[in-house]
Amino acid sequence: MSNSIPSEPPPSYEDAHRPVPGLNRAGPALSPRGPPPPRAPLPLNLPALTLLRGKRIVLASQSPRRRQLLAQIGLVNLEIVPSKFAENLPKTLSPFEYVLQTATEKAMDVYQREIDNKEKGEPALVIAADTVVISHRGRILEKPRSEADHISMLTMLRDEGTHKVCTAVAVMTPLESAKDPGYALETHVEETAVKFDATVTDDLILAYVRTRDGADKAGGYGIQTAGTILIEKIDGSYDNVVGLPLRPTLKLIEKVMMPDDEEELADDDDEFAHSDDDGI
Repeated sequence: MSNSIPSEPPPSYEDAHRPVPGLNRAGPALSPRGPPPPRAPLPLNLPALTLLRGKRIVLASQSPRRRQLLAQIGLVNLEIVPSKFAENLPKTLSPFEYVLQTATEKAMDVYQREIDNKEKGEPALVIAADTVVISHRGRILEKPRSEADHISMLTMLRDEGTHKVCTAVAVMTPLESAKDPGYALETHVEETAVKFDATVTDDLILAYVRTRDGADKAGGYGIQTAGTILIEKIDGSYDNVVGLPLRPTLKLIEKVMMPDDEEELADDDDEFAHSDDDGI
């Protein structure tokens, strides 16, 4: 591996995910003489999304990638309320349980803090997610902690060949009825296989690490940015690797916002039957 050191050191891992003051994430502004920007598409005309228009939609994540993905289905007026959950569940859990419990705890934390918000009112929807990379040998990888950790992580992913990216999504909404527990919660875990290019060199890994592009990402790389140069192919959902499987997330939103009437009737019948059994 090359030992060459750039003239200016890359940013620290603590600073890598912080926005740069004055930087427009959408890129530089167009010249006044240039062509007008393309018109944004109209929002999806779906009943569940229509119900949410003008209401509080809380994203329990600071990830700009998740915010951008949700904007693709018309959820642009999101309120960002990061979860305070410590994300310290034991790694002895299976990767599926680990990522699912983490996303659920994130959603619950934000929901419980915002449900009695006297200034803004209760949220109509809370969306939380958690993404982990699972090595070929089953090791759960989150964000790299240092440059050495980052290099080691990417080298392992290259040498092992194929790994998995798992994202769990948890969606919550308060119920109008007093039915316990007072909210509807739906979850989903999406899995995508990613194959690194075996010919990626140590020098390329070092060069990528020093861009700090992957410093704030699970597994240490971003498929939607320069990290794509490390990847040979994927099998599954692309946006899952980015950080939020959009199609399943939309289905969860539809499920909590427009619950199946037959299920509700069945629940009501069960409660009525129990009441008869108790002699009430």
